[in-house]
Amino acid sequence: MTGNGDEPFITAVKPLVDAMGGEMLPPDEASAEDVVLAWQGVDVVAVRLPQLADSLDHILAAMERKRGKPLADLDRKSKQEVVRILEARGAFAVRHGVETVASALGVSRFTVYNYLNREKGA
Repeated sequence: MTGNGDEPFITAVKPLVDAMGGEMLPPDEASAEDVVLAWQGVDVVAVRLPQLADSLDHILAAMERKRGKPLADLDRKSKQEVVRILEARGAFAVRHGVETVASALGVSRFTVYNYLNREKGA
């Protein structure tokens, strides 16, 4: 996957790929759905993007890591903030997004909808 001078490029894009839950692979192993990235005119790495549902799980796991504890252990105000962030990131456009988030937060779907509606009414 690496060759002359492309190490800095791969090092630079890896945190982004990891944050998205993507996978890096050699360009010659790319499928039509993968994104091939070039460095100095040469294809260097292909990025396989995750399925949307997998992305939501990845985002939730990253939020837990950032907060240092399970999302279900957060207080109500913090859970509302998580819902706001997830809504801005399109989490609720994913099939079963509300259910997935409710499970991660340890609340009911009804509570997640209340958090969403409270934000819209504010």
